[in-house]
Amino acid sequence: MRHQQQLPWKRVWVTGAGRGIGAALATKLCWAGVDVLASARSANELEALQASLAGAPGKLQIEPLDISQPEQIRSCFQRWQYAGTLPDLAVLNAGTHDPFPVEAFKSQRCQALLNVNLYGTLNCLEPLLARYLEQQRGHIAVMASVAGYRGLPTAAAYGAGKAALINLCESLYLDLAGSGVTIQVINPGFVRTPLTDKNDFAMPALMEPEDAARAIIEGLQRKRFEISFPGKFVIWLKLLRVLPYSWYFKAVKKITRSNP
Repeated sequence: MRHQQQLPWKRVWVTGAGRGIGAALATKLCWAGVDVLASARSANELEALQASLAGAPGKLQIEPLDISQPEQIRSCFQRWQYAGTLPDLAVLNAGTHDPFPVEAFKSQRCQALLNVNLYGTLNCLEPLLARYLEQQRGHIAVMASVAGYRGLPTAAAYGAGKAALINLCESLYLDLAGSGVTIQVINPGFVRTPLTDKNDFAMPALMEPEDAARAIIEGLQRKRFEISFPGKFVIWLKLLRVLPYSWYFKAVKKITRSNP
């Protein structure tokens, strides 16, 4: 029997729950006794996750879902509302990564990534905000990235989407003041997932998904606007944000030099 951590949520919606951080987060929540609505595009991955949690005190309900398709999200919300299973916390974690050099830059390639990372998140936010504002309570966390702080090599589209999410959450935080609705932004550093496996450069302070999930749950409970980790790495990146461009570009080239 695993140790059960007492958490303040009854039901949590986790997008991108099929693998990586999303799967690790859903696992920790279920073992803490929280029911999880787990969505992802791959039904097979969700079914495997559900099978692995057969003995957990929290129930995992699988919801195969493509967040780039608003009608699929609306359908889920209609079913949840009818069944009385709407989440009191949503972690909008789903996203993808497509690193490419400037020689491979194509607007269509950028749009495909932004349709998931940015517009997919917006599709999820619309019904969440409407419902939570109506009931004057609710909790939303949006997965962005430290890649949204400043530009990084081969991440022109990815970083642009994450920077947009950070700015979006900052604006919503101000707009939601006094509404009873909490919004947070999650800015992880490098976490070992199938997405970061695509990077061809050294990834400082690389974390495991289970450690990232633990940091997210701790941050969600504190309710500070930004959840960022690992600590020392994030501090350095925030310091880099205030550097002049000439210094910043030199530092990033050194930090992210290509793997042999």
